[in-house]
Amino acid sequence: MALTPKTPMTREDKLAQRDAAEQEALLREVDDAVRQGDTEEFLTKWGKPLLGVVVAGLVGFGGYLFWQSRQEAAMEKNSEVLVGALDQVGVGNLKSGYDGLEELAGAKEGAASAAAGMIRAGIAAQQQRPAEAAKLFAAVAADDSAPQVMRDLAKVREISVKYDAMKSADIIAALKPLAVPGNPYFGSAGEMVAHAYLDMGKRAEAGAMFAQIAKDDEVPETLRSRARQMAGVLGVDAIEDVDALLREQGLERDAGAEAPAAGQ
Repeated sequence: MALTPKTPMTREDKLAQRDAAEQEALLREVDDAVRQGDTEEFLTKWGKPLLGVVVAGLVGFGGYLFWQSRQEAAMEKNSEVLVGALDQVGVGNLKSGYDGLEELAGAKEGAASAAAGMIRAGIAAQQQRPAEAAKLFAAVAADDSAPQVMRDLAKVREISVKYDAMKSADIIAALKPLAVPGNPYFGSAGEMVAHAYLDMGKRAEAGAMFAQIAKDDEVPETLRSRARQMAGVLGVDAIEDVDALLREQGLERDAGAEAPAAGQ
């Protein structure tokens, strides 16, 4: 099949096509020039502030990375100090462990410093230096950088170390905020508060506190058992479910037997 020959372009058509191409190129150049002019104007007006923002962002990000690396390095160093001291304590070198934690304990660096202070206080207590132990526990309890749960534990340990040298009213004032159900140290703090009440002759308050401890499932069973006995001595029923208690102790109540009366 033969192809139909194309119609040859006239001179006028060629001139028109060239003019259209030239016009298109000119418009493109004008558009580029306008865009370049806008860019130059924008950079002239906002270039320096924009550069400042970019530089500030880079500096801030770099600072954050530096701070993070320093934090990680500090945590690693603190961990090594704690582990080294515990290793010394584990082999009986109490003095070496105690001395090795002195700098970290006084650094106020959160949980690591609090842990170091607690270990040093525990060593002092074990070496029969109650005044020093109480002072070290008190320092942890007053450390704002330490987690609250560690500060509360330090307060409980501080009072337990110097209990015999304190007035009963001061013991109650120091521990009553912790001697409430739901607090992690309710059992230990509550027991000391109850005994302080007893020393003051406040048997009703002491019995009520012992009963609360005995009924709290979150308190260790050994402490609950002591509290249950003390509550019974003071005439307060601290047993909510006799059968459950007997099952816990591996006993069973005889059929038809009555539950013991309060205080028996």
